[in-house]
Amino acid sequence: MKMIIDTDPGVDDALAIALACVMDEIELIGLTTVFGNTYVEQSARNARYMLDMLKHKAPVAKGAAFALGRDSHDPSDYVHGPEGFGALTDIPQIGLDDPRSAAQFLVDVAAEHKGELVICPIGPLTNIALALELDPNFAANVKDIILMGGAYQHAGNITPHAEANIYNDAAAADAVFASDLNVTMVGLDATMQTLLTWDDFVQMGKDAPRVGGFIRDISDFYLRFYRSIGIEGGCAMHDSMAVLVAAFPERFTFENSGLQVILEGDELGRTCADPSRKKTRIAMGVDTSWAVPYVKSEIARLS
Repeated sequence: MKMIIDTDPGVDDALAIALACVMDEIELIGLTTVFGNTYVEQSARNARYMLDMLKHKAPVAKGAAFALGRDSHDPSDYVHGPEGFGALTDIPQIGLDDPRSAAQFLVDVAAEHKGELVICPIGPLTNIALALELDPNFAANVKDIILMGGAYQHAGNITPHAEANIYNDAAAADAVFASDLNVTMVGLDATMQTLLTWDDFVQMGKDAPRVGGFIRDISDFYLRFYRSIGIEGGCAMHDSMAVLVAAFPERFTFENSGLQVILEGDELGRTCADPSRKKTRIAMGVDTSWAVPYVKSEIARLS
């Protein structure tokens, strides 16, 4: 499938990008970047750095720096590190961004590959909402949006009610769920069922010293954050799960419901049912015996 990943790299984003580059089922034709785990300038630099490491020639289009209606952003450096890649701080600027904005790039590629393009947003949904505003045909041109974000029956991870990607631009997320896009939400209900341990990352480093070793090294910081909030078993494979759903939906279970996002108050960013809206496919379960071994086997191919 032809895929664009909309990303804010990000430790778990790095694994998802590497996975999409190596999987035979996916043709990664671009990355668009957004604020979130980092500032958007860092997101774009990190995306270009990852693609260079992976020897992949896909373009990178820099997108939104802030949530809709906002003019500032505080990155999640306490989760992903000061530059987005754990304790790594010396990340070179490699290559140049596509001259188009992320929203324009998404609109153009969707029109070029009408009915074929799968967009996998693994950060805030601002670029997708802006693409909807930019082109009235965007929703019809895109085959699927398979996003990492939200918490349907699961508790939130940034507030008791909200998952971080949705919370960081609740208005954009609500616009996406209210649109005519075909949306699959891969949220905490599914992603928190599969944890990667330090031993898993060590194995990736042994099997693929260059790429797997990089993922291992940056993930140490991420695992320390998880331990600091009382999760000792490992770190959730959040963003990679959206990539896996795109290629292997039969490995997941789903519910279908229209969704809305709470836009104010203590429950800001909460994703909840709205029967009046087009149904979103919501990932609720995953074949846990398959997911981690599969990801490790694919990363091993990058040796």
